[in-house]
Amino acid sequence: MGDIMKKIFIILLLVFMLCGCESNLMNTPTKRVETMLNNYITLNNDVIKDLDDIVAKDTTMNDNQKEDYKNIIKKSYQNMSYEIKDEVIDGDNATVTVEIKVYNLKKIIDEVNDYLDNHKDEFLKDNEIDKELFNNYKLNQLKKANDKVTYTLNLTLSKEDNKWILDNLTDTEISKIHGMYEY
Repeated sequence: MGDIMKKIFIILLLVFMLCGCESNLMNTPTKRVETMLNNYITLNNDVIKDLDDIVAKDTTMNDNQKEDYKNIIKKSYQNMSYEIKDEVIDGDNATVTVEIKVYNLKKIIDEVNDYLDNHKDEFLKDNEIDKELFNNYKLNQLKKANDKVTYTLNLTLSKEDNKWILDNLTDTEISKIHGMYEY
């Protein structure tokens, strides 16, 4: 009976060690960044809530247009790809450099705005630009997004209570993730 107890004890000890190692393997700056980016790709609930909050604040689109826009951004998130390029740890601070590829929505927005400048008559109603008509045109163009752009993000993290925490994303980083960064 003593030998069986020793074997059970050794097995349990190995299981606890493996579990502990696994959680430590997940507690790296790179893993935290990968988790955050995968949350976008998989349309994590928190990501969708943030997107809903951003779109809800928009006053230029009607409800149907907002829904179309959310679907465009969701498609963009799901088609994002990334590659971790570097991880630098300096004490309780770290920087992870990641290259992301996203739909180039900024290019489409610029093209749409140029089109408006050269074809205002197509969007006029009572001698003013019809926002609904123009937004429909813009959203239809965004739905066709196929070209991708590559951006580099230098994401910073801080270690708190022995756990790596991703610092808040900057407006520039968010613009890059959305494919809306103006370079």
